[in-house]
Amino acid sequence: MTALIPDAIRKTRTIEQIVTGVATSDGAGVSLTRVLTGRLQQRLDPFLMLDAFGSDDPHDYIAGFPDHPHRGFETITYMLSGRMRHRDSAGHEGLLENGGVQWMTAGRGVIHSEIPEQENGVMEGFQLWLNLPAASKMAEPWYRDFPAVAIPEYRTSEGVEVRVIAGGSNGVAGAVTRDTTDPIYLDVHLPAGTTFATAIPTTHNAFVYVYRGAVNISGTRIESQRMGILHNAADSDGVIIQADSAARLILVAGQPLHEPIVQYGPFVMNTQQQIHQALDDFRNGRFN
Repeated sequence: MTALIPDAIRKTRTIEQIVTGVATSDGAGVSLTRVLTGRLQQRLDPFLMLDAFGSDDPHDYIAGFPDHPHRGFETITYMLSGRMRHRDSAGHEGLLENGGVQWMTAGRGVIHSEIPEQENGVMEGFQLWLNLPAASKMAEPWYRDFPAVAIPEYRTSEGVEVRVIAGGSNGVAGAVTRDTTDPIYLDVHLPAGTTFATAIPTTHNAFVYVYRGAVNISGTRIESQRMGILHNAADSDGVIIQADSAARLILVAGQPLHEPIVQYGPFVMNTQQQIHQALDDFRNGRFN
């Protein structure tokens, strides 16, 4: 679809910091790059983690993520390419495929698995962790799959293609909204020589992650496989992104919670006591 209400950006945000991810493995040995790590959780509140994965070698992904618990936050998995089966202890099951999104609210606790349903080919995508406010950390678990056709899209007059996973951009509402954290999650494809602009509330922390090509934001070049943290400035009402050659990126922004973050592996709460309770509940079978 075509954006009907272009955002008029008076002043773009600038780049505060460029971050290089850390190669690691998770689950049963899945190779990935951890881009947003614990040291950035306060700066990029309400976001807790961003993992980027991508390989055409089955040994890098085939074992997947067997049963493991979560409590206190949401996971958003965006699959650029590949097939992943989700099952959880709340009775949810779904297949995440090319261009699809899986949005799970762990809430008070869920045990789930994510296992590839392919033995060859490329598996590529992202998993983003979004914190829950204290009042919602013990909410009932929730889950939904959004196939590619359910993700709103638009094309600008310059031919920039934008998928709106969450929030809104240039008058197009995304597939998901959240009242407290108010996340924006865009997948932006810029042809060579184009410019893309979108509004971002001044209250929001925001970043871009370039996964193809390179882009320029206010004179700073961000190369592929790099995160650019956008500077918070009261007089900047959005971001303007330029691409000399074809590029692709995700843009993520959200309203910070300004609450304590206490994490122990797959549990993210507000106090150490709540972490101890999560461990006790998990060990004694009190998750769904």
